[in-house]
Amino acid sequence: MQKGSIGVTSDNIFPVIKKFLYSDHEIFLREIVSNAVDATQKMKTLASVGEFKGELGDLTVRVKIDKDNGTLTISDRGIGMTEDEINKYINQIAFSGAEEFVNKYKDNAQAIIGHFGLGFYSSFMVSKKVEIHTLSYKEGAKAVCWSCDGSPEFEMKEIEKNERGTDIVLFIDDENKEFLEDARINTLLNKYCKFLPVEIAFGKETEWKDGKNVETDKDKIINNTKPAWTKKPSELKDEDYDNFYRELYPMSEPALFHIHLNADEPFKLTGILYFPKIKNNFEIQKNKIQLYCNQVFVTDSVECIVPEFLTLLHGVIDSPDIPLNVSRSYLQSDANVKKISGYITKKVADKLMEIFKKDRTQFEEKWDNMKLFIQYGMLSEEKFYEKAKDFALLKNTEGKYYTLEEYKKLIESEQTDKDGNLIYLYATNKEDQYSFIERAKAKGYDVILADGQLDIHAFSQLEQKNEKTRFVRVDSDVVEKLILKSDDSNKANLSDEQQSAMTTVFRSQLPQIEKTEFIVSFENMPNAAPIVITQNEFMRRMKDMSAMYGNNMMSFYGEMPNSYNLVVNVAHPLVDGILKDEEKQCDGKTAALFNDIKAAESRISELKKSHEGKKEDEKPVAEKEEIDNLNKKVGELRKQIDDIVSKYAAENKHVRQLIDLSLLENNMLKGEALSNFVKRSIELL
Repeated sequence: MQKGSIGVTSDNIFPVIKKFLYSDHEIFLREIVSNAVDATQKMKTLASVGEFKGELGDLTVRVKIDKDNGTLTISDRGIGMTEDEINKYINQIAFSGAEEFVNKYKDNAQAIIGHFGLGFYSSFMVSKKVEIHTLSYKEGAKAVCWSCDGSPEFEMKEIEKNERGTDIVLFIDDENKEFLEDARINTLLNKYCKFLPVEIAFGKETEWKDGKNVETDKDKIINNTKPAWTKKPSELKDEDYDNFYRELYPMSEPALFHIHLNADEPFKLTGILYFPKIKNNFEIQKNKIQLYCNQVFVTDSVECIVPEFLTLLHGVIDSPDIPLNVSRSYLQSDANVKKISGYITKKVADKLMEIFKKDRTQFEEKWDNMKLFIQYGMLSEEKFYEKAKDFALLKNTEGKYYTLEEYKKLIESEQTDKDGNLIYLYATNKEDQYSFIERAKAKGYDVILADGQLDIHAFSQLEQKNEKTRFVRVDSDVVEKLILKSDDSNKANLSDEQQSAMTTVFRSQLPQIEKTEFIVSFENMPNAAPIVITQNEFMRRMKDMSAMYGNNMMSFYGEMPNSYNLVVNVAHPLVDGILKDEEKQCDGKTAALFNDIKAAESRISELKKSHEGKKEDEKPVAEKEEIDNLNKKVGELRKQIDDIVSKYAAENKHVRQLIDLSLLENNMLKGEALSNFVKRSIELL
């Protein structure tokens, strides 16, 4: 028997392994099974180059649980190890056996590049003792057992072992008994080892017999050794790609289409990426790309490998050229990673362009399900924008699709304003904004349907990229002012008294809506509705962005009340009728008050003029007091006028009816106000 200390520089490496070296205890199983597969692959390579002339036999890697003894065993029939190799690869932690192996067989090796050494030591994260029972394939080799209890001390002795290969026996410690449960091990094997290139057996297949599931003698193989991405595209049909997608994501809807990655220079990378159906809430779609290193699962957090927007895709990337740390869990940024990222971005863009050119009808049919992904890419990756701008589409409210260039040509004759700005009109909801859409179409305008999560951000980008381009929501102003072709000629011709009275008439009858305020204005709009409610484009965009981003620099806008314009159309007969009726009913009561206001304001103006050029202490105190009193009087007189006009408005059912009709059109009439509107409508009928 040999006893000794593991060759490490620290007094005890195991606390380091347990606490710092690995991010997650569960990866020990991946490391041990991967090593078993490495050893098996090397056995195949040795046989293929003639260095091993015996029978390979059954090369299945087996995982077994023994609850009675508290052990988890991973067994292979690979190359095994001699006592000298254990000293070299296990007892000298810093050495990697894989490097020596690959250098020796670099021209012929088809094997996985394994990580003997530290990968094996991850087993001590969950074990109080680990044993290695191994017999090398080399002629005359003797079987040995290496044993270590988690200290730097080890024992090694000769044993009887009939078959070449290695059994790693983990004596699971009390804190990690979960790894003696079939369900837990099955989950981990499915996560990390699902596509390893050597068959992994865990448990037995079952069959339905006598009304229950009964174990058979047949091994249960948990992995697919030849997944689709390891094959050439010419060997696969669409059905194969669809089946592989279902294998990866059993509960998902079918993907829209796929991209097969296959690069050898300047790096080696294979994989298949799928476009899932994405409409909204794209955050939940992330972490669906799985990263593998020679079919060994590494991670599904691939932000370091692919641009942020590509994390919305699903599928598999496999590359031995992506640098990994000792646990194969964390990616490190280097030049290769950046090249790979650029390669994947280009392949995705090229595939989209290919589909667009080859079958535009199919592309348009799938556009709504992939629009968010493409917009996200254009917003976050300049190189992708440059390619995608040629196949990105705009859909109008009639369901027709246009490229950016096609749509520009469609609208430039009718939708260019007096300053040369090209105005893109859009609606976010076809039903809610129906009347505004119809008014715009009646003017000869076309309207884009922008009901996606990133549409407004995409519009802002297009405004920045293209001079004299503006996107305006169709209900952000009255249709006559959406695209001004000449100087404003719609100004309402009202006297100051009329405008003041009509402002009070309509403002006094507006319902109280939480965090909402209205600005009353007047326009002369023949053939338009009596009242139109609009919302400023800039404020709406800011509030929409604030809602999307939450607490950040945009939150200021989110806290502001919703501000709407209540545009009163003085050209409409109903409004004209209210104006005349108000004058008839109220002028007798307000005329004298208006005269008093004029007299007071005239006196204030006269006094202020006499104070021009004087310092504050040079102005007569009596005159300053007179100004204050006159201002107070004007305020009281206006309050009296407002009370008279407000009382009139409250008694005129048509005023509130017109307001409620406009609120109803904008889906803003709810609760008690809606109920009162219905009752009033019946009375008026």
